[in-house]
Amino acid sequence: MDKHAASALAALGTLFALSTATLAEDKTPIKIGVLEDQSGDFALATIGKVHGIQLATKEINAKGGIDGRPIKLVIYDTQSDNRRYQEFMRRVLQRDKVDVVFAGFSSASREAYRPIVDQFKGLAFYNNQYEGGVCDANMIVTGAVPEQQFSTLLPYMMKKFGKKVYTIAADYNFGQISAEWVRDIVKENGGQMVGEEFIPLGVSQFSQTIQNIQKAKPDFVVTLLVGTAQSSYYEQALSANLKLPMASSVNVGQGYEHKRFKAPSLANMYVTTNWIEEVDNPKSKDLVKRWHAMFPDEPYINQEAENSYDAVYLYKEMVERAGSTNHDAIRKVIAKGDVCLDAPEGKVCIDPKSQHMSHTIYLAKVNEDHSISFPKIWQDVKPYWLGQVGCDLTKSNPEAQYTPSQNPKKDGK
Repeated sequence: MDKHAASALAALGTLFALSTATLAEDKTPIKIGVLEDQSGDFALATIGKVHGIQLATKEINAKGGIDGRPIKLVIYDTQSDNRRYQEFMRRVLQRDKVDVVFAGFSSASREAYRPIVDQFKGLAFYNNQYEGGVCDANMIVTGAVPEQQFSTLLPYMMKKFGKKVYTIAADYNFGQISAEWVRDIVKENGGQMVGEEFIPLGVSQFSQTIQNIQKAKPDFVVTLLVGTAQSSYYEQALSANLKLPMASSVNVGQGYEHKRFKAPSLANMYVTTNWIEEVDNPKSKDLVKRWHAMFPDEPYINQEAENSYDAVYLYKEMVERAGSTNHDAIRKVIAKGDVCLDAPEGKVCIDPKSQHMSHTIYLAKVNEDHSISFPKIWQDVKPYWLGQVGCDLTKSNPEAQYTPSQNPKKDGK
C-alpha cells in the first residue's frame, strides 16, 4: 500500500471514529408525533391513548431515554376530524420532522392519513383495534384484529347460545369490513345471519333497529357500534326489554360502557379484548397503579391506552437494536421476527410479515351488576390472516388494505 493510500485510509478511519463518537454522544431528542382525538366524538376512548404515551415517555426518560436520547412528544388534538389528521400529519412530518408518529382511532382517520405517511416515507404506529387488512411497511399496528377477536369470540358464542346471528355495525369501513368477517365466520361454523344493519355515525335513536331485531329473533346480537352517540343503543335496548346476549370486539375494551351506563344495560355482553384494567395479573395491576398515580382522574384505562403505552416501549427496542431512528434500519430489526415485549396483557411480538402484533385475547363477560369476569383466555394469538393473503413486508410493500373477500382459502388459491 503506497503512502497516499495509507494516508487516505487513516483519514477515513479518523472520520469513522469521529462519526461514531458523535452518534454515541448524540443527545438530541427523539421526536414522537402524537395525533389523537382529545376532543370530538371519539375523545372518550382516545384521551387514554395520549396518557399511555405520556406515561411510557416519562418512565423511559427517567431511565436515560432511548439510547441516551430523551423522547420529546409533539402532540396535536385531531378533534375526531379526518381533515385535521391530514393537516397535522403533513405538519409533523414536514415541519416538525418527527421520527415516528402515533396516530388515529377510527379506521376512516387512519385511511385519511395513511397516504400522506406513504408519500413522505414516514413511520406510523396505529395503536387501535380495527377491522384488519392493512399491508403497509410504513405502518406498525399494535391493536387487535379480526382473526384474533372474531375467530375466538364467534365460535364461543354460537356454541353457548345458538347459531342465529344479527349484526349492527357502524356504517364506515371498520363496521362494514368487520361485518364481513362476522358473516364469513358464522357461515364457516354452520350458523345463519338473520339480520345485518349499518348505522351512520352520530345516530342515537335505535327504536326501529330494536324492532327489527325482535322480529328476526336471533340467538345473539353482534354489536359493532362506535362513538358516543351510537352507544345510546344499550340503554334503549334494555328499556325495550331486549335481553339478548351480545358479542362485540369494540365495546367495553374501548368505550368502557359497563362503567358509564347503569346496570344491567350491558349484562350478558361478551367482548374479546387484548387488555382492560380489570385484567388480574401482577404486571397489569402495577400498570394500573402507576397510571392512576400520574393521571388520578382517569375514568378507565382501555385496551387502546395499553396498546399505546406498549408501543413506546416497542419503538424504544426497535431504535436501540437498529442503532438509529432510520426507518429502513428499524424495518430490518422487525424482519428478524423477535421484537417482543413482556406487556401488562402478556407477551406480545411484532409479526415481521404484516407488522401487526400478537396478543393475549381475554373473553370479558359483563355481569348483571356490570362487573367483569373472564370465562376464557386465549394465549399468544397471532395476526396470521395477512400472511395467508400474501402480505410479506420483508419482500414487498403494496401499501394496501385487503378484505376477507381476498382470502385465498375462499378463492381456492
